[in-house]
Amino acid sequence: MNWMDWAVAHEAGIRLGTFAGFLAVLLLLERLLPYRGDTRASARQARNFGLVLIDTAVLRLAFPVLAVAWAMSVQQQGLGLFTMVGWAGWVEVIIAILVLDAAIYWQHRLFHMVPLFWRLHRVHHSDLAFDVTTGVRFHPFEIALSMGIKLGLILLLGADPFAVLLFEVLLATGSLFTHADFAFPNRLDRALRWIFVTPSMHRIHHSVIRAETDSNFGFHLSVWDRLFRSYTANSASEPRTMPIGLNEFRSGREQSFFALLIQPFRSGDRNA
Repeated sequence: MNWMDWAVAHEAGIRLGTFAGFLAVLLLLERLLPYRGDTRASARQARNFGLVLIDTAVLRLAFPVLAVAWAMSVQQQGLGLFTMVGWAGWVEVIIAILVLDAAIYWQHRLFHMVPLFWRLHRVHHSDLAFDVTTGVRFHPFEIALSMGIKLGLILLLGADPFAVLLFEVLLATGSLFTHADFAFPNRLDRALRWIFVTPSMHRIHHSVIRAETDSNFGFHLSVWDRLFRSYTANSASEPRTMPIGLNEFRSGREQSFFALLIQPFRSGDRNA
């Protein structure tokens, strides 16, 4: 068994371990080098982590297999585009990750454009602060829909299970990183943004201003926003104090755990 096969065989432990380790590092970094101060301990953070537990339960109930196990099944059956081309394994891994990342970009953009999908996604955007816990604040229905889209794309590609595992790790840790309450020095941040999404770039996406919310959709690579003209370099407000969230969901009642779960069934126009 080579190291990639070993990683796939132990994918659950690898995903959990990297997620927990990365979360711990970012929580410490937020405390040592806070940018906005949104990382202060609060009930909001507990609610965000509570959604993770609900999301995990829903995925386990809704899908007999998840992404890596599904990729293994697809590969064993010889399905997908990659089975037809016979490229080298490392080439397939790189292409699969790039395609999956581009797909996440377009899925994210679509979730802002289609009213039904926005109702699911706005649970994430209704957070009134911006810290690492925002990176796990997703409605379970959005998580389930995202998994269904991902499984369909894995089937279409015939993506290698190791590529899917690597992408799953990058997706989970990347979501934590891009929502973390810290910032790189301006010059370094501008340089990194030519390739990667930084917390300062993604923070703009959580602005209350709709034009800013509907920009910077990328999860890992900033090139998609630049290529498809959805990149915003700077927020209109000062980044340390700019309002975060959605104006129509700012009251304490709207931020309760139950209110977050039923939010997709509530009406509410998008903010201007």
